[in-house]
Amino acid sequence: MTIEQVSIIGATGHEGFGLAARWARAGRKIVIGSRDEGRAQDAAGRLRALVSDAEVEGMENGNAAAAGSVVVVTVPFAAQAGIYRSIGEHLGPGAIVIDCTVPVAAAVGGAPSHVLGVWEGSAAQQAAAMLPKGTTLCAAFHSLSATALVDLDKELEGDVLTCGAKDGKETVRELVEAIPALRFVDAGPLSAARIVEPITALLIGINHRYKTDRAGIHITGI
Repeated sequence: MTIEQVSIIGATGHEGFGLAARWARAGRKIVIGSRDEGRAQDAAGRLRALVSDAEVEGMENGNAAAAGSVVVVTVPFAAQAGIYRSIGEHLGPGAIVIDCTVPVAAAVGGAPSHVLGVWEGSAAQQAAAMLPKGTTLCAAFHSLSATALVDLDKELEGDVLTCGAKDGKETVRELVEAIPALRFVDAGPLSAARIVEPITALLIGINHRYKTDRAGIHITGI
C-alpha cells in the first residue's frame, strides 16, 4: 500500500503537528483535523510556512476522518472518547486508524509521569471498542518527542513500537520509514499497548531528571 494522504486528528497540537510536518516533507498529502475548522486551517497555514511545498488542508474532524483511508489520532487522553465518538461514523470502509493516545494522569490533573488505569486495558483498546466494525486500529508513535518532531533541522532517532493487526502494521511501517532515521518495531497485538503506552510516562520522568525534552527508546539486538 502506498499512502498518498494522511488525515491527522489533533494536528493542531504539538505531536500531531510535528508528525504532519515530517510526513509533508516526505511528500505525503496531509489533512489536519480539529473540532474547530478555523484552527485546522490556521495549522495548515503554519505547516505551509514550515514546509514550503506541503500539500495540506485544514478541516473539521468529521470531514478530515472521511478524507483519507489512513487516520492518525493524536489527542490528549481526556479528549479521546469524545473524538472517537465524533469521527466513527465518518470513517470509510476499511479505514486504518493509528492511535497515539497515552493515558497520562495529567489528563485529570495528576502528574504527567504517572499513568491512569483504563478499563479496556489501554487507551488504544478503548479506542478500538468505539470504532465501527471493519476498521483496523493500531497503536504507535507514543514515544516520539513532540519537540524533536517539529525541529526539522535535526533527524529523529529511536524506534516506534507498534501494536495491532498485521495489515495495519504495514501501514504504520510505511509512515515510520517515511521519516529518516526512525525504525519500525513490531510490538505485538493491540493488547500489548497496555505495556507500550506507559513508556511515554517513563520518558517524561527521564526528560525531567536529565533536563531535556527529547528522550526516546531504542530496542537492541534486532
